[in-house]
Amino acid sequence: MISSISGFYQTQPTPQSTQTNTNTTKSNSQTSINDTVTISSIAKAALDEATESHAESVKEAMNGDRQAQRLLAKEAAAQQVEK
Repeated sequence: MISSISGFYQTQPTPQSTQTNTNTTKSNSQTSINDTVTISSIAKAALDEATESHAESVKEAMNGDRQAQRLLAKEAAAQQVEK
């Protein structure tokens, strides 16, 4: 559902001297922005599963990991179709 924004006021910029604008531009260009990204543990686990090697999948399947077993079965079925 989309709702409208209330209480939004747009103000007109006030004229400033050229010298002040030049100084402001210089200080803005020197400002650095640092963003921090945090990945949840669920996203990290999904990334690890998506990027693991075939050998890791085989090892996990041998230890009873059902997801790894399904992946190996899917890969084996795909190889049978190709032949």
